Amino acid sequence: MLKITLEQWRMFHAVVEFGGFNQASQGVYKSQSSIHNAVGKIEESLGIKLFLIEGRKTVLTQAGELMLRRANYLLEEAKKIEAVGLMLSKGIESKLKIAVDEIFPRSLLYQVLEIVSIEFPFLQIELLESVLSGSNELLQQGDVEIAISPISLGSGFSESLCHIPFIAVASPEHPLNKLDRKLTLEDLKCYRQIVVRDSVQGDSKDKASEGWLEANQRWTVSHMQSSIDMICKGLGFAWLPSNLIEAQLNNGLLKPLQLKENTKRSTQLYLTFKDGDCLGPAARSFLGEVRLQCMNA
Repeated sequence: MLKITLEQWRMFHAVVEFGGFNQASQGVYKSQSSIHNAVGKIEESLGIKLFLIEGRKTVLTQAGELMLRRANYLLEEAKKIEAVGLMLSKGIESKLKIAVDEIFPRSLLYQVLEIVSIEFPFLQIELLESVLSGSNELLQQGDVEIAISPISLGSGFSESLCHIPFIAVASPEHPLNKLDRKLTLEDLKCYRQIVVRDSVQGDSKDKASEGWLEANQRWTVSHMQSSIDMICKGLGFAWLPSNLIEAQLNNGLLKPLQLKENTKRSTQLYLTFKDGDCLGPAARSFLGEVRLQCMNA
């Protein structure tokens, strides 16, 4: 059983906030005697002195300063608990789980998440990054409420969100960038291709392998950043999302391959969820913001 109530800690905080017992009584609309009693109860229960009177000023003792730091934390947490309860009573979810394919522009995603967080400051956001079929698998298993995926989901709702352009690239020192002519598909097949593995956890026969050119050599990695790093080091070539390699192209770490045909590619991304009626206000806010930002991008 706690010896001190939350209200007593609040009275102690009020004395400090308003600069004295009389001022605190006016600030929190309590009688001065009730505030004295609350602070006295804390001092008596803990065997410490919280305040000293110096002239007309009420000042904290060293022990009082330490207790104030703890009390501030306690009162702030109490406010948060009330806010969470109020949020839940209004049907606002406390957590939002989103699966996002790695090729989705990160600057756009972070902007959307920040806007949603400002609107719902106590919302916990869990972001699961995936490749190809991975986002849809997480959605179908009920691990996330919303998925952004390059593969449309058969069941549920999938809407076109945006197109991500891809560029065939290699290091400037790679042999493919040394050939003094336009490159053919057969040229590419003679060199190692770096492929990003589908993050789906199901049977391997269900895994997507979009983009593989059946090159004689293939290295498969789990993350897009690994592919980018390998290609910058001259270890192969790949088709990569242009939004993820802007810096590498600008500083000369990567160079577009001069292809004879099929020079441009793009991947469609879908915004997917199972049942819109089951989504809470925060999830709906995310949907609206990501649509808006993609439209204006």
